[in-house]
Amino acid sequence: MKILISNDDGIYAPGIRTLADSLAAAGHEVTVVCPDRERSATGHGLTLHQPIRAEIVESIFHPAVKAWACDGTPSDCVKLALWALLESPPDLVLSGINQGANLGTEILYSGTVSAAMEGLIEGIPAIALSLTSFSYKDFQPAAKFANLLVEHIGKKPLPELMLLNVNIPAVKWEEIAGVTITRQGVRRYVDVFDKRIDPRGKTYYWLTGEVLEDVEPPSGLHLPQHVPMDVHVIRKNYISITPLQYNLTYAAGLERLSQWNFSWNEFWQ
Repeated sequence: MKILISNDDGIYAPGIRTLADSLAAAGHEVTVVCPDRERSATGHGLTLHQPIRAEIVESIFHPAVKAWACDGTPSDCVKLALWALLESPPDLVLSGINQGANLGTEILYSGTVSAAMEGLIEGIPAIALSLTSFSYKDFQPAAKFANLLVEHIGKKPLPELMLLNVNIPAVKWEEIAGVTITRQGVRRYVDVFDKRIDPRGKTYYWLTGEVLEDVEPPSGLHLPQHVPMDVHVIRKNYISITPLQYNLTYAAGLERLSQWNFSWNEFWQ
């Protein structure tokens, strides 16, 4: 398959190198276009008020991998690859392997998921891959699963256009309990900002925080309750696969708002 890979951890991150090298060694045509430095938690930001530069990178990846380092966001990287750097569209867009989980509502801020989502917006199926630890450094199990998933999709394409948000537990391959299709959960945090004083006596704030709890999404989303949440299965060492789309329309909200019985003309009187 022809595969485009990006990330938000930057060109020198071990996760993207492990992923790209393993896929290239398996015979896939791999192109890497990713940020030249860490751009985590940038969401789906795009660069609009300055030029974007991309330079060819050599001697980092497998010899068969073509690679560029871009000074833009993860979404910039994928958009630039699809519209300017690649001669033809890829069969699949991959993002990762991220250092750290992208579970529940974290995906709304994730540069990893947003890079994959950019491929989806352009009509290309995509996979976001995350290792659920900020310190565990063995990306081989995650890369092994990515290869198996890509091989499976090559033989049996996804039934419709979607993004698969994949989170792999930070354990050895033999310790992975299995693979589960999941729905997105909700993460709540505590102590989000750390207030500090700089050497000149001025106050500044450092965004931090720890997970307080994982809770059920609103019932109005009409999600199948028998499907487990991503935030739960990962604790039991299961690989979580959550299908995502970019359409954020709230179906139950449409139904309820359509029942409003006042005249919209009131707003222009």
